[in-house]
Order: sequence, then C-alpha cells, then structure tokens
Amino acid sequence: MAQKYLIHIGNSGEDYTCDAELNLLRGMEVLGRRGIPVGCRGGGCGVCKVAIHSGSYEARKMSRDCVSAEEEASGVVLACRVFPRGEMSLTVVGKMVKALERGMEKQTGAPVDAPAVQLPARPAN
Repeated sequence: MAQKYLIHIGNSGEDYTCDAELNLLRGMEVLGRRGIPVGCRGGGCGVCKVAIHSGSYEARKMSRDCVSAEEEASGVVLACRVFPRGEMSLTVVGKMVKALERGMEKQTGAPVDAPAVQLPARPAN
C-alpha cells in the first residue's frame, strides 16, 4: 500500500490526502477536488503552476516555457509533475490563480489572500 500525505492549498484553504504514487494534480482529481486548476496534465501548459511553501517532494521534468530553472529551485513547480514525499503546503500561482480566487470569493463571500511570505521548499533528496 502506498504512503499518503496531507496536502494543503493555501488559496482555497482546502486539504486533501495524496497518494505518493500520484502527482499532486491527479491526487486531487481522484478525490473530486478543484483547488488546483487543471490543464494538459503533462507539464506543458503551466495551468497547474504552484508554489511549494513547505514539504518534501519529487519533481519530474517540466517545460521551461512554463517554469524556469530559477523558479523550480525556489519551489515553483507544476502540480502535474510533482509527487509528494511528505506533508505539503502550497499556493496556486499559475495562469488561473485569479479565476480560482474569484471562484472562492463567490463561494465564501470573502476575499481570498495568498500568503505574503514564500518559504523555501525542501525537495526530496
């Protein structure tokens, strides 16, 4: 049985459990959640771009058109190319962040604020 880890999405306040064998995006999808926007699911469109604030993960190859080497080094990755290796906290920062936040405001009636401070991510070794 695969290990499961708690994933927290700061923009929406959602938490979900992701199997270590699934990428963050797929783990969210199989539970019927919608906190991370879904695009091509293959690392080429950038729709699921997130900033990892804490936690360990394994990142697979992703398009440099979507995520620069500098961004990746600072914890900005594509959720479809990242596999959890521990409990994680992240925020959506990609092309769809405004639409996500507008949707959350409509749903809750309150403005959604992303964290002001980005903590360094800790990739798995």
